[in-house]
Amino acid sequence: MVLLALAVCRVLHVSEDSRGHHPEVLKEVPTEKLQSALSITAPLEQRCAFPHYWSEGTAFTCPPIQDFDVFKESKDKNFFESQESIDALCTHLKQLRPAKDLSENELKDECFRLLQISLWGNKCDLSLSGGESSSQRTSVMDSLEGLKPFILINDSEALWALLNGCKKTAKTPAVRVDIVLDNSGFELVTDLVLADFLLSFELATEIHFHGKTIPWFVSDVTVRDFSWTIEHVKSSNQKSTATCGADWENHVKMGRWIYHDHLFWTLPHPYCAMPQVAPDLYAELQKACLVIFKGDLNYRKLMSDRKWAFTTPFRQALSGFHPAPLCSIRTLKAELQVGLQPGQAEQLSASDPHWLTTGKYGIFQFDGPLPTCPFVNTIQPKLA
Repeated sequence: MVLLALAVCRVLHVSEDSRGHHPEVLKEVPTEKLQSALSITAPLEQRCAFPHYWSEGTAFTCPPIQDFDVFKESKDKNFFESQESIDALCTHLKQLRPAKDLSENELKDECFRLLQISLWGNKCDLSLSGGESSSQRTSVMDSLEGLKPFILINDSEALWALLNGCKKTAKTPAVRVDIVLDNSGFELVTDLVLADFLLSFELATEIHFHGKTIPWFVSDVTVRDFSWTIEHVKSSNQKSTATCGADWENHVKMGRWIYHDHLFWTLPHPYCAMPQVAPDLYAELQKACLVIFKGDLNYRKLMSDRKWAFTTPFRQALSGFHPAPLCSIRTLKAELQVGLQPGQAEQLSASDPHWLTTGKYGIFQFDGPLPTCPFVNTIQPKLA
């Protein structure tokens, strides 16, 4: 604690030029261009700012701990306490029949199943549990049918149509899916299983993962968490789990899985500001056939953290952010949601006053290709 206090004190004396200003990575944004976009609430700005002060301060003044992740123990504990569920999920993946033996409907049903597992994996969030255990101790696969009524917006049909359409109409052999990660532990494993499925069943040829550059919001994924998870899955004494880990390691070595991190993900800017603030990152996302955004913080930034009306169309609330077709997969943990049907929010509030913040409800919310796409009418969900 003394070391922590000293580090914090030294962080507070970091020069103004080092506080979030990284000209080699970011471009200055004209105030008039962002006036409408920068309406993120003060609490989110503050939560995004302090980890940078810590990281930059320790980098300059405390080299021995500059890479120290204060959340590491809790992250690792989440993984180990979820081992039974991880084993069940990996066993399921390895028992799937080859793609050539599955009909299109069977392949779609399996895709939906793994998407739902990735969704409910998002409940395993240490920031929601206040740092207490948030592991997945029971197999979520056994609960999927009972959880379906808690999916408030389900655009998975449109998501499937896009993936299937990209596979059939791709002009080049590459079909790229990007996943902007949220939590490590069990949720990260569900994301890796989904990514493995997309590759193995030829719905994608490469997966690009986006994580954080520094320890962030308790359980967010860093490159250390990504590599550590693959290594520990590979070293499992359960055969199917170990096989998954070995396959994932090979995906990384062969360039089929690529991990990225970028400073922008830990800054307080809304994502609609990305083309001006981090044009290199926006250009990278534009290479994808689909970008999946996991979790609540990504959703808040997609929505510019504004208090939109519940019935506001998703595309409108994105405020022009559209590097590629995108899908938000989240369980609700913040008082922000768009795209609901008229009266839906009122019914939820009457039956469950805390429906927005407990992680009990989830969404698959999709914004498909822009109208220039030849098959846009087949995959864009109806606007609320």
